[in-house]
Amino acid sequence: NYGGFDRIAARAVKQLKVKYPQIKLFLVTPYHPAGRHVELPEGFDEIFFPMGMENTPKRVAIVKANHLMVDYVDYLVAHVWHPGSNSSKLLEYAQKKEIRGELTVHLLSP
Repeated sequence: NYGGFDRIAARAVKQLKVKYPQIKLFLVTPYHPAGRHVELPEGFDEIFFPMGMENTPKRVAIVKANHLMVDYVDYLVAHVWHPGSNSSKLLEYAQKKEIRGELTVHLLSP
């Protein structure tokens, strides 16, 4: 919920929920809810704070939360257009998991 791609992805999931009501949309927060209150946006089902993030410094919280989420998912849709970015490193990590058969990665073209 911090960037344009996050909002595009959320909008797509909300649209899919109309046809497939069993789909759940979670807002992943990289900051502990006790330290930073987060309102649940319209269309989201729950707020999710990944285990293991409790003592993570704020300056690396988003990067760590994204990394942990790759460990939770079966399917990842990614759009990376800056080769040296944290998103690029996260995609490389996900693609290694894909080679091991642990998830499916779908890379959107820029």
